[in-house]
Amino acid sequence: MLLRYIRLPNLTSYTQASELQSKLVAQHLAYKATPAANSRPLPAVITAQFNPVYTCGRREIGSATPAQQDFLRAGGKAEFHEALRGGQTTFHGPGQLVAYPIIDLKRHGLSPRCYVNLLESAVIKTCAHYGIPTRRTENPGVWIDNDRKICAVGVHLRRNVSSHGIGLNVSTDLSWFERIVACGLEEKSMISLEAVGVRGLSVEDVGEIFVKALADGLDGVNGIDNYE
Repeated sequence: MLLRYIRLPNLTSYTQASELQSKLVAQHLAYKATPAANSRPLPAVITAQFNPVYTCGRREIGSATPAQQDFLRAGGKAEFHEALRGGQTTFHGPGQLVAYPIIDLKRHGLSPRCYVNLLESAVIKTCAHYGIPTRRTENPGVWIDNDRKICAVGVHLRRNVSSHGIGLNVSTDLSWFERIVACGLEEKSMISLEAVGVRGLSVEDVGEIFVKALADGLDGVNGIDNYE
């Protein structure tokens, strides 16, 4: 079985990636509902680099006031969207790798907890590829140490089909995170690969390393089908 790898080139909008993600999720759900009438879709992962956008998770949907949303939009420099993923408010933008795996967890023998562990492990291996040790802590995501977070993780499952995923800071302008309490964690900060000394990386190259690590951890996947 191949993992379908869909790279959205250049900067793209959150809406464009979200619509593509929804289409792929719908294909998986259609197969699960009527397998005789639909071909089984391949597991897939979308990677992208977004125009500046703040998103809030399920726990905060509907809680952001118009004034708060206007503040986050930074005078039209960023967008604001509500997302079905877990977690709280975070930022996506230039210099950050966003990866959305769309897979049927049951097909790969994964529980929800094991799936989150797989995403975190793929990020940890990606950072290690560039010589940066990272780890899990008692808080969600992947961390340089107990106080500096390099990657947010937030997923949504519907009938065991995954959506959303990770946001790994490669060369992100970290000042964007100053407008929020990132992921709801007081007295913690965001960090990037560039900020810890790894310079000259492209988000696309980091995406390839992450997708390979993800594919290596998915039971039944023996290759990557590149699709742009």
